[in-house]
Amino acid sequence: MNTNSEQVNAQKTPEQTSKASLNENIEVKSPPGDTASHKSDESEDYNPFEHRNIAKPTSNFGATAHILKTSLGSGILAMPMAYKNAGLVFGAVATVVLGVICTHCIKMLVRTSHIVCKKKKIPLLNFPETAEGAFDIGPKRFRKYAKAVSILVTVELLLSFILGNSVYVVFMSQSLSQVVEYAFRVEMNVRYYMLMLWIPLIFMCLLKTLKSLVPFSIIANILIVISFSITLYYIFRDINLPNSVNMIASIDRMPLFLATVIFAIEGIGTILPIENEMKNPERFVGGKCSVIDTAMTIVVLFYGVIGFFGYLEYGEETRGSITLNLPIDEPMAQAVKVLIALVIFFTYALQFYVPINIIWNLIKPKVKERYHFWGDLSVRIGLVTLTILIGMAVPNLEPIISLVGAICFSTLGLLIPAVVDTIVRWPVLGVARWRLIKNIFILLLSLLALFSGTYTSVFDIMYHEHED
Repeated sequence: MNTNSEQVNAQKTPEQTSKASLNENIEVKSPPGDTASHKSDESEDYNPFEHRNIAKPTSNFGATAHILKTSLGSGILAMPMAYKNAGLVFGAVATVVLGVICTHCIKMLVRTSHIVCKKKKIPLLNFPETAEGAFDIGPKRFRKYAKAVSILVTVELLLSFILGNSVYVVFMSQSLSQVVEYAFRVEMNVRYYMLMLWIPLIFMCLLKTLKSLVPFSIIANILIVISFSITLYYIFRDINLPNSVNMIASIDRMPLFLATVIFAIEGIGTILPIENEMKNPERFVGGKCSVIDTAMTIVVLFYGVIGFFGYLEYGEETRGSITLNLPIDEPMAQAVKVLIALVIFFTYALQFYVPINIIWNLIKPKVKERYHFWGDLSVRIGLVTLTILIGMAVPNLEPIISLVGAICFSTLGLLIPAVVDTIVRWPVLGVARWRLIKNIFILLLSLLALFSGTYTSVFDIMYHEHED
């Protein structure tokens, strides 16, 4: 699989992609033995932000809205289920801890990208290029792995977004089926609702720039606040006593909690595309109140509230999405199910921005220019179709959320940022090598989520299939 930067240009608009190939720059090698900590005066003077030429830059507010939209999706609605797998007390504490760790990993990735850009004098890089560049400018013995790491990140990105959007398809279909079946007394297999979503999702995915998606992100954020407010009303209307739930759940369910929370919080695949298209990218991780700090504080707060009180209300009856627990015979509850489906519908296109561009830029050099429009359209239709087929194959929300979190987001959101941060800063790792110790801890956490979460999720999927 070829992952040259010209091809894997997932985080640039078409206008940027046509201007230059970053692959020519990424191949420029550092002198033998040179590391990220020994930059030349020339590279120190280079400011990548000053060399970015963005046709339609995104404001700080727009960037924050995008982050909120990618994080406040179906994942937050699965938080009560996560608490069910962890217990009320353990879930509350662990959610905050994981939120801090995930935010830190996002910052590590963005700062690593800035270091590589500055060292190689490149305006911006996407996720695979950042990982490749970190190894390329790191210690000499690691440079031979640069291309392999780039391929790994590319494959993981594709899997995370495709499987993540398959979760969205399942979620929208289950929500709509509840409303339609109650309103019209018509019972249909949830897979038919997935087929009904096919054409609308294709049209939504025809929007090609993040700037064009900002209005939908803002609308979706407003809708999700309304939906959460109504959901909280139902949660607090008849709250259960604390003794009706587990304070700490069985240890064999903990992997599902870990994988679900990582799936819910992590939107790391869209982080660099958002930062790369900002009008003031230095504000993304810099300053007293950076874009990422603001967004992630709101995200973790929402997650904690929904997860804690949702599980407290519904206990062991908690379903894969808290909205599925709401009473279907009440108008406000019906409205929430429809509104949340709309929110996920808008989020779907934003989540597909990266994989569509990855695959199209892999194929584009092999397609004659006069067929580029049809080639791009075919990729978009094909990917939407693929997510619907996956959703139809695994229509159970709970285990597929945990599986995606375990396989994809534990690697992309935790493992890769920790590794590239270590490589790019080697050998300057702080007093007593605190940075290395901290990154090893994150790496071990990611491996725990990967292996235990995958095993438990696959077991649950097989169990559900056997029941069906």
